[in-house]
Amino acid sequence: MASRAISDLHPQLQPLAEIFLRRCRDQGLDPLLTCTWRSAAEQDALYQQGRSKPGAIVTQARAGQSAHNAMLYGSPAARAFDVVPLVAGKPVWDAEHPHWHLMGQIGQALGLNWYGQPDAPFQEYPHFQLSQEF
Repeated sequence: MASRAISDLHPQLQPLAEIFLRRCRDQGLDPLLTCTWRSAAEQDALYQQGRSKPGAIVTQARAGQSAHNAMLYGSPAARAFDVVPLVAGKPVWDAEHPHWHLMGQIGQALGLNWYGQPDAPFQEYPHFQLSQEF
């Protein structure tokens, strides 16, 4: 199962994720961290979704290509996290919901790449990533 632990993020991303979550809450949002690090097997399973397995395509990255698979000195060090806003305790996946855009603004203000932007390489509203390679 993919990790939701902030400790599984790259050391440079950990404080940014904590600030991101706090700023979201300060704005009245209820963010749910859904993924930090995931294994190669989990990444490949996600990649197959919408291709050789049923469901919508949710990623363009195979194992080892995703920022969620990053390691540092043999330990998880994901360079990205996924988050979804909760409304009344339920996840809101509708990309038109205003909470997504507010979360995107918060992430971008912290210098994170937000894949919900119109010019993102692959539109993925939950995905926030370090802007530099580490």
